[in-house]
Order: sequence, then C-alpha cells, then structure tokens
Amino acid sequence: MSEDQMTAARDIVRMDPSLIWCTKTYDDLDIRLVVEAVLNYGSWEQTQKLISILGIDKTAELFAWHKSHPRPNLHPLALNYYSYYFARYAPKYSYH
Repeated sequence: MSEDQMTAARDIVRMDPSLIWCTKTYDDLDIRLVVEAVLNYGSWEQTQKLISILGIDKTAELFAWHKSHPRPNLHPLALNYYSYYFARYAPKYSYH
C-alpha cells in the first residue's frame, strides 16, 4: 500500500473526527484502525471512498483480519453486513 493511499484513507477520518474520537493524531493511525472505524461508524459514502482508495481486495483483506480475531471490535451488524458484502464482491478474502 502506498503512502498516498494511507494518507487518503486517514483523511477520511481527519474530515470526520467522530469516526475515531480517541486521538487527534491522524498521521500515525494504523490502516486497520481506519478500516475498523469507517466500517463501524462511517456512512455509505465514506465506506465507498475507502474502498475506492484501498481497493476492494485490500479492504476485504483488512476486514478479514478483524473478523479472524476471537473478539473483533466490529459491531455485530457491521460484521454481518460486510461479511455478506465482501463475500459477494471480494470472495477471495471471504470466510462467510
């Protein structure tokens, strides 16, 4: 993933600080945290922007990383919805 992609993904959070309210230092955010925040709390437009920046496969891969943990930080509704979404549009990373 390029530095431009990382910056653009972080800019989604920078433009809407309510997505991650525990910090004001957006330049050091891990991409997994950005994906988690956008999938949990972001609007559909923010989610689509994130996917257009990272690509569907990379976003699905990061979602799969979250889903693989015993206690993912994703909301149950987001977990369910994006399990189906990525199974449809990025089946390579789907474990549904």
